[in-house]
Amino acid sequence: MDLNQPPGENYANPKTCLFHVLFKAGALAFYILSALFFDSFVIIFVVTVFLAALDFWVVKNVSGRILVGLRWWNEINDQGESIWKFESLDQESLARMNKKDSWLFWWTLYLTAVAWIFLGIFSLIRFQADYLLVVGVCLSLSIANIVGFTKCRKDAKKQLQAFATQTIASRMTSTMQSAFSVI
Repeated sequence: MDLNQPPGENYANPKTCLFHVLFKAGALAFYILSALFFDSFVIIFVVTVFLAALDFWVVKNVSGRILVGLRWWNEINDQGESIWKFESLDQESLARMNKKDSWLFWWTLYLTAVAWIFLGIFSLIRFQADYLLVVGVCLSLSIANIVGFTKCRKDAKKQLQAFATQTIASRMTSTMQSAFSVI
């Protein structure tokens, strides 16, 4: 992943990018500014966690699919084991994904988690265990998306390597068959 934003390319999905950032910013802004307007911890907890849950859902089910061509989910099988499931676009479509959209997706995914970590440290320093609970829930949702999409991206790369290996082996086999059929 390149640290610098890709130059000269516009966002292919500006509305999706807007909502991808808007839900993250909304949860963070409400949490930070809520103390100025509300005395009730319950309101702050419920609204902040609701906004973070909306962000989680939008990233997992909408912006992840549109901006980077990836989708993940987790199932529990009959034995009670957790099984990760991944979907990705075909390799040709993944290669055509907009670099600026991808850049925005990954950077905001990681920066949001970093922001929640800093807010958690701030809550610890101020001995606010109740607000640490809010931050913990929001950070957990952010980390779940980071883990899910990172595993999904690795799975997509593994599928590409398997496809390339299979294609090369198939070509080699057909070339060898052709060579031996001439003899």
